Amino acid sequence: MTDFFNGIADLFVNVLLAPFDALKALELESWFSANIFSWVFLVIGIVAFVYWMLQLKKFNDNNEEDKSISSHSYL
Repeated sequence: MTDFFNGIADLFVNVLLAPFDALKALELESWFSANIFSWVFLVIGIVAFVYWMLQLKKFNDNNEEDKSISSHSYL
């Protein structure tokens, strides 16, 4: 059973997490290249936020949202 868990550890350390070891080497060379994933996720988040706000504005301009005071019939 120990060999099974050692195999799982070897898979994660030497195969699946190997790209992150390469990122550690980049950290010593350039701050921007070390944080490239953060920059990419930040740009994706900003684009998604702008898209979502434009969609909300489109629905608001078409008056498709129910803006009545009571949102449920039992209120």
